[in-house]
Amino acid sequence: MASAVLSGNRNFEGRVNPHVKANYLASPPLVVAYALAGSTDVDLATEPLGTGSDGKPVYLKTSGRRKKKFARGREVRAAEMFTGRYGNVFRREPAMEAIKTAEGELFTWHDSSTYIQSRRSSSDLPKEPGKIQ
Repeated sequence: MASAVLSGNRNFEGRVNPHVKANYLASPPLVVAYALAGSTDVDLATEPLGTGSDGKPVYLKTSGRRKKKFARGREVRAAEMFTGRYGNVFRREPAMEAIKTAEGELFTWHDSSTYIQSRRSSSDLPKEPGKIQ
């Protein structure tokens, strides 16, 4: 019998494929672990995911030291990614600065615009309602 492991918010028979009746929800890391194992008929707590390049079995569980090393590497990489992506977020782009804009605190509406128009405010409404037509 075929089975599948997915990480999503919906699980029902045939979700992955109409012929796959056994679908299981799991966290993204567990989806990858089952994919590496090549089967859902494996106990990830005690059985290896496969064999490493050194010929030794590779298990999902890691030692505390390796977990700390991995977490530290992830923290450093996340900081680098954040700095790389957002480090220059306040830098002013010359092309954007060259765009002519109106001065003032309020937007200058253009009655002739067919793209964006001021919405009707309550100050435009009559004090008394008109007849229903």
